[in-house]
Amino acid sequence: MQLLQNILYFAIWAGFIFLIMRYGCGAHIMGHGHHHGGTSSDDHADSDMRWLPPARAVDPVCGMTVQTADAKSTVHDGHVYYFCSQDCRAKFEAAPTSYVKVAA
Repeated sequence: MQLLQNILYFAIWAGFIFLIMRYGCGAHIMGHGHHHGGTSSDDHADSDMRWLPPARAVDPVCGMTVQTADAKSTVHDGHVYYFCSQDCRAKFEAAPTSYVKVAA
């Protein structure tokens, strides 16, 4: 009888905790939550914070204009640079400061 009471005791507490997590203040942990004002700031974060590359860019090594969709790219000092070939990208990555000055 004592074992049945203990199981019932833990089952009631488990149910209570589940309800609090599902519908109460812990709902945001389970993916539900209080959306004050109809929309949450998370809904806008994805759409407003997307970075779109330019359609074309100039290769800082050879000066050629490239389509960014097909170009090789690398990031240096927080900026994205696009290249016409892997050779130009390798030259840039070997000595980026010499090409950044030319591009600026």
